[in-house]
Amino acid sequence: MSMRAVVFLGEKEVSIEEVDEPEIEHPNDVVIDITTSAICGSDLHMYEGRTAAEPGIVFGHENMGIVSEVGDAVSTLEEGDRVVAPFNVACGFCENCENGYTGFCTNVNPGFAGGAYGYVAMGPYKGGQAEKLRIPYADFNALQLPDEGHEDAFSLLADIFPTGWHGTELANVEAGDSVAVFGAGPVGLMAAYSAKLKGASEIYSIDRVPSRLEMAEQHCDAHTINFDEGDPVEQIKAEHGGEVDKGVDAVGYQALDPEETSKDDDYAYDPAKENPALVINSLIRAVRPTGELGIPGLYVPEDPGAPDEMSAQGRLGIDFGLLFEKGQKLGTGQSNVKSYNRQLRDMIIEGRADPTWVISHRVNLDEAPEMYSRFDEREEADEAFTKVLLEP
Repeated sequence: MSMRAVVFLGEKEVSIEEVDEPEIEHPNDVVIDITTSAICGSDLHMYEGRTAAEPGIVFGHENMGIVSEVGDAVSTLEEGDRVVAPFNVACGFCENCENGYTGFCTNVNPGFAGGAYGYVAMGPYKGGQAEKLRIPYADFNALQLPDEGHEDAFSLLADIFPTGWHGTELANVEAGDSVAVFGAGPVGLMAAYSAKLKGASEIYSIDRVPSRLEMAEQHCDAHTINFDEGDPVEQIKAEHGGEVDKGVDAVGYQALDPEETSKDDDYAYDPAKENPALVINSLIRAVRPTGELGIPGLYVPEDPGAPDEMSAQGRLGIDFGLLFEKGQKLGTGQSNVKSYNRQLRDMIIEGRADPTWVISHRVNLDEAPEMYSRFDEREEADEAFTKVLLEP
């Protein structure tokens, strides 16, 4: 049997192809019929040729659906259950999983700490931008959902809502803190929203795209900082009256250098304007002595499209002396989604959280190639282009 799926063909090229349907490969597996998948900013790293991804990968690590097949050893799920899968594939019983670090499972991807669906170097797990998906270790990995309601909100539990929350956890954001969130893409917006849910006293959202900054102001009560209008750190200090308590990097290694951009530019992305260490160094400057930095933004050990030789090796010019001098702490790494998704699910059910405002597009799976192209071009000057949901 075959199904339709989004398949990576090469730099800036994906296509809807017929691929083999997933099957039960182990008694702990389930197969789900996908109801919603999503395009993630980290998918663009592969799409743009900024990783070692080889043609043939089925994309998609943000997946929700209905259980259609159940392995013999699965004890908590049955056909017809609605579930969302963390983007992390995890075993549940290695030391890291037992300690809550499911993003760094040591059993699912030999030679590497961590597995994921449809992502380069993250194991043999096909993605869910398709009609069906196999979920391994399903009792552990599949989060059960109510039979109906909150479809869009629950789809965000696979990645961006927990990842935004993770950024605030890495920075140890607490009620009353002032927080600077660099980046107002989907994860940055969810980090600012998470800071609001946690009771942060002041939130600063830093970006250059007006539509995204408007969303941060409207939904996160954030003070917005447009880095096209001057040094964002100096803008934060001037508005706050000094350095903030905590900071979150929701940008990563493809950060644009304000000195290379202009508010008169269009919003098409230009790799020649990158400064991979920029956001971390900005956080070091913006956060007070003994403050804390959360860095969920993606960094890689090698980057074929880097602007310089050092960055190509995953080595950045970080102002470590200033970090040391200020006695700051930092936390890094991908989100351990299972540490957060159950409580975030329950907050959604009870009406305490509603992240659906970050969704900008909802399209059929067949429109994925067009959406990748438009997302890559950052078509956001006149319309918000934040989160794209794909519905087979």
